[in-house]
Amino acid sequence: MNNIIKKKYTAFLFAVRTIRTHKVRTTLALLGVVIGVFAVVVVTALGDGVKGYILGQVESFGSSLIQVEVKVPNTGTMSSENASGRTQGTQITTLVLDDREAIGKLPNVEATYAGTIGQEKASFGSVNKRILLFGVSADAPRVDERLTLQAGRFFTDDEDDNMDRVAVLGAEIKEKFFGLGNALGETITIKGEKYRVIGVVEPRGTVAFFNLDSMVYVPVQTLLTNILGIDYVQMISVKMSDGTKDKETVADMVALLRMRHDIDDPQKDDFAVTSTKEAQETLADVLGAVSILLLALTSISLVVGGVGIMNVMYVSVAERTSEIGLRKALGARSGNILAQFLTEAMIITGIGGIVGILLGVVVVILLTNIFISFGFDVRLSFSARSLFLGAGFSMAVGLLFGIAPALKAARLSPMEALRRD
Repeated sequence: MNNIIKKKYTAFLFAVRTIRTHKVRTTLALLGVVIGVFAVVVVTALGDGVKGYILGQVESFGSSLIQVEVKVPNTGTMSSENASGRTQGTQITTLVLDDREAIGKLPNVEATYAGTIGQEKASFGSVNKRILLFGVSADAPRVDERLTLQAGRFFTDDEDDNMDRVAVLGAEIKEKFFGLGNALGETITIKGEKYRVIGVVEPRGTVAFFNLDSMVYVPVQTLLTNILGIDYVQMISVKMSDGTKDKETVADMVALLRMRHDIDDPQKDDFAVTSTKEAQETLADVLGAVSILLLALTSISLVVGGVGIMNVMYVSVAERTSEIGLRKALGARSGNILAQFLTEAMIITGIGGIVGILLGVVVVILLTNIFISFGFDVRLSFSARSLFLGAGFSMAVGLLFGIAPALKAARLSPMEALRRD
């Protein structure tokens, strides 16, 4: 046992001596490993942080929420065809306010609201700003539990039915127009018409990279008729009485909407019904796949670093042929030579791995502070998974790319090695 420990210690000392002797060559070999491990650590932390942030944002709406959105027929809900069709101006006009009323009568439905978004120029005094208008039904605060008021009240069903010109301001819009002053009872001008401010929403921040504090809430029928001049909505949000019955409730809603929209072929659905749980599962799968892809791409830099180490080790073997022959002539075995060169490769990659991990930790902390400063609560963390991947990748590179030069050195015969010198 003592002999084994002594041999390993001797191999380690030889490796350290060689590394210290060839500092420039070692540094160049280290650089590739440092960059590769650094990339793996940062990408892993970034992927986990963004995934946690997005899933947390979805979960913040509540586990009993179901969302109905318009969809381009013959496309998948999450497909690029649906997304591109929507962004290129394809209008789906079949989702209407009557659909919301019908959904509200289904079992396990506690509350609903229909909604659509528009943009208009708004002004108060000398302040002019183009704002996002979110037209919603009066039950929006019942469905969206995070929609709470800092001051005033939300509009009523009667005000919605009468298409009253009332507005509830997001925190950022209130500050833009009124500063620290009182906004309640004041009027702002939207599309040339006066809207009375009846409420101010508590600051909500950014949800899924969308600033909710920059919106103005108005009755959905007011927005549809007086501002946009349309009779259809973009979405319907539903709060379930029992969140555990999400699959049954989704199925009921799909069947109802297909009947109302006269759809026999599911491929021709002009709507998509998604529960919070389903959205989380889908997003987790998508984000997980993206993280794996990015990790695979960044791992290429580690392979490049490994090739650099292999080249350095081959050069080292060629330069030290006479030393290898002399050691073998004095009784060193092939296993001793193999251990020495493998140890050298592992030390280089080990140091590179440690430096890469430390740099990764620093950058992860900086990125977290940058995200927070921009209002995104994306908290990147250096997890055990990051440590395992960073250290594991670096040691694997040292072993895989160091073994070929080490074997070449171990297989040299003493006479051949001394003759080359």
